Amino acid sequence: MTRAQIHDAIAAGQGVLRLGPCWVPRSFMIPGRRLRLHPDDLYAFGAHRGGINERWFSSTTKAANGPSTGEHEGLSFVPTEDGHRFLLKHAVEIAGDELLGSDVMSREGGWNVLCKFFDNMGPIPHHMHQSDEYAAKVGFKGKPEAYYFPPQYNQIENNFPHTFMGLEPGTTKQDVRRCLENWNKGDNGILNYSRAYRLEPGAGWQVNPGILHAPGSLVTYEPQVASDVFAMFQSLVEGRPVDWSLLTKDVLPEYHHDLDYLVGMLDWEANVNPQFAKSNKVFPKPVKPIAEMEEAGYREMWITYGTPHYSAKELTVLPGRTARIRDAEAYGALVSQGHGSVGRHAVCAPTMIRFGEMTQDELFVSAPAAQAGVHFHNLSHSDPLVILKHFGPGNPEAEPLRRR
Repeated sequence: MTRAQIHDAIAAGQGVLRLGPCWVPRSFMIPGRRLRLHPDDLYAFGAHRGGINERWFSSTTKAANGPSTGEHEGLSFVPTEDGHRFLLKHAVEIAGDELLGSDVMSREGGWNVLCKFFDNMGPIPHHMHQSDEYAAKVGFKGKPEAYYFPPQYNQIENNFPHTFMGLEPGTTKQDVRRCLENWNKGDNGILNYSRAYRLEPGAGWQVNPGILHAPGSLVTYEPQVASDVFAMFQSLVEGRPVDWSLLTKDVLPEYHHDLDYLVGMLDWEANVNPQFAKSNKVFPKPVKPIAEMEEAGYREMWITYGTPHYSAKELTVLPGRTARIRDAEAYGALVSQGHGSVGRHAVCAPTMIRFGEMTQDELFVSAPAAQAGVHFHNLSHSDPLVILKHFGPGNPEAEPLRRR
């Protein structure tokens, strides 16, 4: 793939690229079956790899799924009009200035954000993501992440629509160390020291590195730093053992059994924060006054904000209306409801997707196109056209919403 070919693909879509679906399996989870993937394709990677419970959006980050991880697993492809395709990762490496802007490439070196859906039948084991300090020791970035629960994917809550987050005030490091000591005794009891919060469609959370969390069974839209580091602290979930290797997969070998080191990866004050929900729960905020937006044919809400690492919006174009939306930075976009067009591209939210097939629900909007303004046209006279948009670090429009 040459720069000229990438330039031609960008120009053909007037600065907007179509992306193919990117599916990721997880061996330690049971898929929730709400990502609109055909039920015959849930184990398309093979039963030994686990079911597909994640879809990654505009991804330039390879999945870290152990030695069986495929060459391009976790990476998004751009289809071309002549039937070929290329990796978005390669496009950013070769022509990032055209996609992200030369200022972002100079500052970030690439598209430093990963966004996904994860969809599980039950909860994920209580785990944390390493900070930059600890992740750098194994060659990765630390991973803050955010959650938003899109109503369009959450008509069914599945088995456990709650998330354990943090640790109860008064919990000690010795308490958590004892849980690690009891790893092979069945349930190591880590959830006895945590608190569960009921998940609310249309709302979300911010989870910083070092905070323990066990995401529940709602379909979750998750912007995060482009990294796949984690450490599981729960030894048994829904009766299924969690291997010790999932606690230490992103830890240097000499610390694999150093319990004090493992506990030390936690951000202790953030975990035992007595006002955890007040500090971390996120509710949508209108981008502009709602009446002003509706007069122009749309509504747009900030759904992820408060951090410099990423941000996200939910755009709703009213039935039969067209809206020209300007943004300050490049973004990935997913259609969660309705049909219409985005620039030159026809878009629609799929009902059923076969593994390996294209859809019309995912796009990447370059910085020049975003800044000039993209036309969103809702072709339905009854249904809204709803699009989730995620941005990388340093979005100046999100700066006023940062939590200091």
